[in-house]
Amino acid sequence: MVQLIDSDIKTREVLDWKGVHVFHFFLSSCSQKLRIVLNLKGIAWQPHSIDLSKNENLTPWFLGINPRGLLPVLVHDGAVHIESNDIIAYLERAFPKVKLIPEGHENEVAALLKHEDELHMDLRGLSFRFVFAPPGPPKSAEDLARYAAASSATVQGRDDHGKLDEQIDFWKAYAAHGYTDEATRTSAQTFRRAFDELDDRLDGQPYLMGDKLTVLDVAWFIYVNRLMLAGYPVGRLHPRLGAWFADLKARSDFAKEIALPPPVEEAFAATRKAHEEAGQSLEAVAGF
Repeated sequence: MVQLIDSDIKTREVLDWKGVHVFHFFLSSCSQKLRIVLNLKGIAWQPHSIDLSKNENLTPWFLGINPRGLLPVLVHDGAVHIESNDIIAYLERAFPKVKLIPEGHENEVAALLKHEDELHMDLRGLSFRFVFAPPGPPKSAEDLARYAAASSATVQGRDDHGKLDEQIDFWKAYAAHGYTDEATRTSAQTFRRAFDELDDRLDGQPYLMGDKLTVLDVAWFIYVNRLMLAGYPVGRLHPRLGAWFADLKARSDFAKEIALPPPVEEAFAATRKAHEEAGQSLEAVAGF
C-alpha cells in the first residue's frame, strides 16, 4: 500500500480534509478505473480535476501531494494515498460492504493487477501515437525541469527518484522520436498475449474470475477501451473479450466513466481516420 507519510506531504492543507477526495482527469485510464470502483461501491466522493493536457499535475501544489506527479490521488480523512491499484485495495478494506476482491483471493488478485500495471507504459505509448491528437511532445524540456525541481521525490520517507526518473525518461524519449514502429509492435504484441489470456479466462464464465464481477474486470475494461480507441481489433482477435467488454459497457456505472465529450470523440475519430488513410493505423503497423 502506498500511503504517503507526513514528511512526504508538502501541500499541508489536505491533512485537514474530511471525507473522500479524489484527484483525477477524465481521460486518465487509472482515474477511470478508480471512478468505476467508487461507483460500484457506492462511495460518496468529492472530485478535484487535474488537467493533464495543461500540465496541472506538474504544479508545486499537486506535486506536494504526489511527488510522482501521477493520477489518481485519494485523500481520505487527511490520509493521502497514491497509485491506483493501491488505492483500490485500500478502499476494499475501508469500504467492505460491496466486495470487489473475493475473500481468500487477495494475493491472486494483487498479482494479476500487478501484471496489468506493468503494461501501463505500453498503454501510454500506444495512446499518444494512436489516440490523442494532435501528435507531438506534450511536455517541453522546461516542463520536465520544473517537474524534477518541484517534486520532493520522497515516498514513504524513502528516495523516489527512480520512479520520478522513469516518468521523465518517457517524456524525453517521446519528445525526441515519438512512439516508434518498433515500440508499437512490441507493445501491441504484449497486449495481444495478455488479451489472449483474458479471452481464455472468459471461456464458460461471464467475468474474469468466474461468476462475480471483480476489480480485475474493472481494470481490464479500461485497458480494452483505450486499445479500442487506438484501433486495436478486439472483437476480431478476441471474440469472448469483445463480448465481455460490450456487456460491461452497457452498464451505466462503467459507461459514464469512459464517455467522451463530442469534440474529443470527434478528434479521436479524426486521428484514427488519418492513420488509416496513411496506412499507419495500429492494426497496420502491428501487422494484425
